[in-house]
Amino acid sequence: MQVLVNSDHHILGSEPVTERVESIVMDAVGRFADRITRVEVHLNDVNGPKHGERDKRCMMEARVGGVAPIVVHHQAPTLREAIDGAADKLERALEHALGRLAETDGPRPREDEIASTTDFPTGRT
Repeated sequence: MQVLVNSDHHILGSEPVTERVESIVMDAVGRFADRITRVEVHLNDVNGPKHGERDKRCMMEARVGGVAPIVVHHQAPTLREAIDGAADKLERALEHALGRLAETDGPRPREDEIASTTDFPTGRT
């Protein structure tokens, strides 16, 4: 699984930030690593130089084989909270999407469409 980290011009995308984001993503969704080809992380400062209650935004997009991309985002006062919140949301979204795939082997018949052994003659008289 590849983790790509992008940031806007208001956030310094240094090596320590990138390593920390990769660590958080791996902790959250590492168990799905065999199904995920890549996770793209976008870090933004929503209000630029102004501060606000939900000033930092983190968007994560997971590319999973055989499924449409799974995208989540979270806004928070700090970059760390935004990253943690998005990672938690991504984990839940992947559990939901991949769990549903594991539970279904395809369409199933309704209960009234299932034949029982009493519906067929045994051939004995």
